[in-house]
Amino acid sequence: MREDAEGNAGDSDFEDFYAIIPAGGTGTRLWPLSRMDKPKFLYDLLGSGRTLLQSTYDRLSALAGGSHVAVSTGWRHMQAVRSQLAGLEERNVFVEPVPRDSTAAIALATAVLAKRYGDEIVVGSFAADHVIRDDEGFRESVRQAVAAARAGYVTTIGIAASRPSTAFGYIRQGRSLASEIPDAPRARLAESFVEKPDSSTAQAYLATGKYRWNAGMFVMRADVLLGRLKEFKPAMYDAISRIADAYERADEWGRLQAIARDDASEGPDGAVDEAMARYWPGIEKIAFDYAVAEPLSAVGGVAMVPGDFGWDDIGDFNSVAALLASTGSGNMKILGNADMVESLDCAGDVVVPAAGRTIALLGVDDMVVVDTVDALLVAPRARSQEVKDLVSYLEQEGRADIL
Repeated sequence: MREDAEGNAGDSDFEDFYAIIPAGGTGTRLWPLSRMDKPKFLYDLLGSGRTLLQSTYDRLSALAGGSHVAVSTGWRHMQAVRSQLAGLEERNVFVEPVPRDSTAAIALATAVLAKRYGDEIVVGSFAADHVIRDDEGFRESVRQAVAAARAGYVTTIGIAASRPSTAFGYIRQGRSLASEIPDAPRARLAESFVEKPDSSTAQAYLATGKYRWNAGMFVMRADVLLGRLKEFKPAMYDAISRIADAYERADEWGRLQAIARDDASEGPDGAVDEAMARYWPGIEKIAFDYAVAEPLSAVGGVAMVPGDFGWDDIGDFNSVAALLASTGSGNMKILGNADMVESLDCAGDVVVPAAGRTIALLGVDDMVVVDTVDALLVAPRARSQEVKDLVSYLEQEGRADIL
């Protein structure tokens, strides 16, 4: 085991591994709890005492060490991220002036880390809002993914599908790569990535035994990712490279100042701000799956390692309910202070008392009730996925003040 400057121990199997946490999005299916200024990853949705972001950081720093963890986030969330992750090095927070989806976020962090530590480091991207229930199982899947990445594959972790969900994309697994990568005995070729299916298609996928959920976890060598980005998205590669050069100059200035003053001065970040303002807004907004994983899987460049560690991305209030203990005899799920909820002849409801006042329910079954200071949501649980559509409607109606 090794330790970083903060005393966070990293696993020796991950010496060359750097974890990137994209912390973006607004979690619109969890409105009105999740908002633009405070999205779901900044909340403790499980009552564990740690937010989703903090739990993700804890999990990854236990593998790699705190100094090997970076966060890509928007300017709206920068202060909250720094406040929640006191052990995160300031220079490992990459702040986006405008959202440009996962490809740009992952690529920028990768390009900067490669300049600092060498382009053969292994990087892994893990979203800030995922729930993992078996840390040891997660560690083993990531270990094998790192081994496959060292062999030159862009590697994804395919989640065991527990039900024919229509809320997730799927990965079709191909032949075993065990003989090629002895340190990753469960790795398989990823033949294709498929979009969220309808119910009958999802059931057909599960019946074949060849499909797993796509959780958007990707592990790869930095030089492999940047090389593929240059091939598939040359304009994005050029812009990211120019911004990474500015980060490198800022890093060098800080290093020289630390030597001269015997302190840890970071130096000015004006060059970084200027490069971000000049190049970032013009970068294509595209998900990593579309930009890299899908075209690369078509030519046999993507590996898949199974993930059987219990996973959820808390995509809607039904997902929240599945992770909460029941309250009372009616299988009620309450996120927050249960003393603020009174119910009579009710069953199967999901209730979030976040406004500091009592919620009283009578004869209400299988509903979602989310009470915040400035907005109240009441909807059938069966339509939890459609809360995103409601948010779009409110935006069209000019209600950005509550989004």
